[in-house]
Amino acid sequence: MNIRIEWAYRTPKGTETFFHSEEMPAAQALLLAEDIERTGRAKSLQFVDRFDSTWTLKELKGYIKGIETEPHNIEVYFDGGFDVETHRSGLGCAIYYEQNGKAYRLRQNAPSSELTSNNEAEYAALYLSLQELELLNVHHLPVRFIGDSKVVINQMSGEWPALEKDLAKWADRIDNKLKNLGIQPEYELVPRKMNAEADRLATQALNGIEITGTLELTADEKS
Repeated sequence: MNIRIEWAYRTPKGTETFFHSEEMPAAQALLLAEDIERTGRAKSLQFVDRFDSTWTLKELKGYIKGIETEPHNIEVYFDGGFDVETHRSGLGCAIYYEQNGKAYRLRQNAPSSELTSNNEAEYAALYLSLQELELLNVHHLPVRFIGDSKVVINQMSGEWPALEKDLAKWADRIDNKLKNLGIQPEYELVPRKMNAEADRLATQALNGIEITGTLELTADEKS
C-alpha cells in the first residue's frame, strides 16, 4: 500500500505550518514518520492512502505487522489473446507480491474456447488473475492491475462505459469478485511492450503450452 504523510510543524517560537509528503510504500512512510516525531515539533501526524482514508501511527504499525505473513504489495499483469480463425483464446497473468520479507512471482495461463473477441479474452484474463489472488488468500488490500487493453482498463476504471452486453457482464462479474474479496483495485494502462510477460503467457496458452508456478525472486529480479 502506498501512503502519504501529513503533519503540522511548530517552531520553538510558535510559528506553525502544514506539510505533506509524496506517496510512498507504507513501511517507508512509517520509518520517516517515526523520525519526524522524534524532533518533538510535529503535531497532528497522520497517514492518508490513495482512497483518502486516514490512519494513525498506531493503526499503520498494526496494519504493517498484520500483513507481514500474507501476500501484499501486489502488482498484477494480465493479457488475453483471441485467434479469429480458430475462435480460441489464450489468457495469461503474472502476479508479483511480497510475503514474509521475500518477493515472489506467480505465473498462470489458461486456454479458452468459449470467448468471442479479443476484448472478451482480455476481460477473462483479468478474471483469471482474480481467481489466482483468491487462491493466494489476498483480501482487503489494494492491488494494482496492469494491462495493455484500453477497453478493459478504461472501462474498469470508470473512464469509459461498458456498452457491449458481453463486456458489461464481465465487468460486473469482476466488480463483484473484487467486492467479495475486499480488494481495492487500481488500474494502469501500459504499452504492449511493458506487458510482454503476460502477453507471452497468453500466447503460450493459445499454442497449448500450460504455464503455472510460483518463483521466489532474487534482488536482481525484483529490480
